[in-house]
Amino acid sequence: MTRRLADVAAKVGVSEATVSRVLNGKPGVSDSTRQAILTALDVLGYERPTKLRGEKARLVGLVMPELQNPIFPAFAEVISGALAQQGYTPVLCIQTVGGISEADYVDLLLSQQVSGIIFTGGAYAQADADHKHYNQLRKLRMPTVVVNAPIDDIGFVTISTDDQSSMEQAYGHLVQLGHRHIGLLVQLGHRHIGLLLGPADHVPSRRKLAAAQLAAGRYGLDLGERQIVHSLYSLEAAQTAATRLIAEGVTGIICASDPMALGAIRAIRRAGKRVPQDISVVGFDDSAMMACTDPPLTTVRQPIGAMGRMIVDLLVRQMSREVPSRDEVLFTPELVVRSSTAPISS
Repeated sequence: MTRRLADVAAKVGVSEATVSRVLNGKPGVSDSTRQAILTALDVLGYERPTKLRGEKARLVGLVMPELQNPIFPAFAEVISGALAQQGYTPVLCIQTVGGISEADYVDLLLSQQVSGIIFTGGAYAQADADHKHYNQLRKLRMPTVVVNAPIDDIGFVTISTDDQSSMEQAYGHLVQLGHRHIGLLVQLGHRHIGLLLGPADHVPSRRKLAAAQLAAGRYGLDLGERQIVHSLYSLEAAQTAATRLIAEGVTGIICASDPMALGAIRAIRRAGKRVPQDISVVGFDDSAMMACTDPPLTTVRQPIGAMGRMIVDLLVRQMSREVPSRDEVLFTPELVVRSSTAPISS
């Protein structure tokens, strides 16, 4: 008990006597200090006194699929800042191979009396994954927001980057790089464009594929099965997968993430080819440091600042008992042209 008082007091910056008054339900403590002490209890992993367990903590679960892809730390920074402005503390839950599962994280967050949960990636975007824990959240009416392309019947408020727009911009950019004279776009442009996407059951990858097929048809190009490769979202996996596209003779590769694009660039160089003189590469996300790679990466930028603020706004509305629209909110991405793409060599 003494250690708990000391730890919580140090965390909040108050006396142990103040912490004791709150835990024993005594008056004389401001609402803001009282709430800060209860939040500190949750963050430090201490169990609340029985009479205080019915109160919701000002905690929000932030569940992320990984931190290796720099887009996720960027999302975490924006979302955490927006939550702090609303008086909430994020509880970061990172999924790792062989580690705690997403379902176990949900159970843990519920035991901590969180006020809401944000998922920036996870099983909700995989058609073949287990979705039972989402059913549990719906039954509990837990305020929840998911990010980027869930399965159709997930039933949560959703914020997404417009995958159709992103693929139209990336595909159109590669085609137009070879444009010399109006009307000769197809003859002089990148006619052999390959796609390096995430797992086949991943909804954002499915959306990107459908958009690429539409774009190819618009330009009168063929997008055959041998020009589409699925891979895990990692540099190493993408490097291996990209070798198949290189063997098919593609002159441009569109990737579903920036780390995948860096893997493709490594594969191209190991094949004795140059970027962008022989093969152009387009990434997705515009993660930190992509302007500093060799060559600087052309990529489709997700507007994570605006998305993060909207995510928190819609979550807070739910926590205030407001019922937001279940329609998916789409944000338009922006093509950022750098040096990894160039006109096709003659």
